[in-house]
Amino acid sequence: MASKLYKKILIATDGSEYTKNAVDYGIEFAKNTGAKLHAIYVVDTAAFASIPMDAAWESMYELLRQEGDEATKYVADRAATEGLEVERNTVEGHPADEIIKYAEKNATSLIVMGTLGKSGLDRFLLGSVAEKVVRTSKIPVLVVRGKK
Repeated sequence: MASKLYKKILIATDGSEYTKNAVDYGIEFAKNTGAKLHAIYVVDTAAFASIPMDAAWESMYELLRQEGDEATKYVADRAATEGLEVERNTVEGHPADEIIKYAEKNATSLIVMGTLGKSGLDRFLLGSVAEKVVRTSKIPVLVVRGKK
């Protein structure tokens, strides 16, 4: 049954074990609503802004791009088991900003993402991509806790 409410679902992944539960939710949502699936991985270039460009940086950057390819491939492979296709994307920038920008540009109906479930000092010091997306997105966001 196709939904009029959900046309496109964006699954934001960082490739970690924590996001696998969110991937499952996003795929199930798409399967039940007939929505098209998109997967995004953001290479956090802000983390490297103060590091001079050299061979080590280039090597790290390539590793992150590869991690992004593997993360979105995981989403596509899981979706394929349900007969769904996924448009895969790896972008660069600040994760929360890029997820929202991509969702808005592509007229996404729902953003699905995982959370590490951090609290207290960790959350204060590191911030939370999911929290920033929830606070600033005009598009509905489904945040799924990882399996313990």
